[in-house]
Amino acid sequence: MTDDKDVLRDVWFGRIPTCFTLYQDEITEREAEPYYLLLPRVSYLTLVTDKVKKHFQKVMRQEDISEIWFEYEGTPLKWHYPIGLLFDLLASSSALPWNITVHFKSFPEKDLLHCPSKDVIEAHFMSCMKEADALKHKSQVINEMQKKDHKQLWMGLQNDRFDQFWAINRKLMEYPAEENGFRYIPFRIYQTTTERPFIQKLFRPVAADGQLHTLGDLLKEVCPSAIAPEDGEKKNQVMIHGIEPMLETPLQWLSEHLSYPDNFLHISIIPQPTD
Repeated sequence: MTDDKDVLRDVWFGRIPTCFTLYQDEITEREAEPYYLLLPRVSYLTLVTDKVKKHFQKVMRQEDISEIWFEYEGTPLKWHYPIGLLFDLLASSSALPWNITVHFKSFPEKDLLHCPSKDVIEAHFMSCMKEADALKHKSQVINEMQKKDHKQLWMGLQNDRFDQFWAINRKLMEYPAEENGFRYIPFRIYQTTTERPFIQKLFRPVAADGQLHTLGDLLKEVCPSAIAPEDGEKKNQVMIHGIEPMLETPLQWLSEHLSYPDNFLHISIIPQPTD
C-alpha cells in the first residue's frame, strides 16, 4: 500500500467531543451530572463507555439498572456501527459536543442488538474483518494469520494502540503488484432517508481497461441519487470520517487509508445542510 502514514494516524486519532446525559425518567438517588468524553471515531460505543456507565450507576440503585443503551434525538444508537459512522450519519450538522442520552431501562429490542460483554463486540469486529478480507483477497490473508495476530488486531483497537493494530493490519492492505488493487472493495453506503440499513455490492477498484475506479464511479453505479447532476444543485454530502472526499479520489486509495479498523469503507450519504 502507498505509505501515507499521516492519513492513517489522523483517521485513527479522530475524536468527537461528547456529552452524556442520563434520561430524565431514570430513577436516581441524587442528581446525575452529565459526563464528558472524547469518543474515538474508529471504536464502538459499548467498548469505550465503561466510565460513563460507572459514572451514572453511582447515583442509581442496583435494582433500577439493566442493560445500558444510548440514544441521540430519539434514535437508538447501534453499538455495532463505528462511532464515527453514527456521528456522520445522525449528527454531523449539529453543534458540538454531541449530546447523547443514556438509558438503563426499556431496551429497544426492535432497534438494537444486545451487547452483554466485550466478547460480543470482538466477535462482531472479527466477523467484519473476515468478510472484508474475503472480498479483498478471497480470505487468504486473514486465514494465513495466527490466532495471536487476530488477537493483536482486536487488542490494538480495544486499547487504542495505533502501532500495535497497524503492525498486523498493513498485511490486510497489501495486494500483488501486478493487480493494481484488491479483488473487490469492502464498502457499505448508509442513508438516513431509507429503511434499508446499507447498500453493499461487489465492486472492483480497477476497470476492465486498467483505469482506477473512483468514489464517483462507485456512487454512480450503486447509489446514483447521491450525486448531483452536472447542472443541478448539490443535494447530498458524501462523508467518510467526517470529511467529504473528492469524487475523483481512487477507490483503492480510499480503501487503504480511510477504511475503519474493520477494513470497510463506511460511507454516509446525508442531506446537504440548508443553513
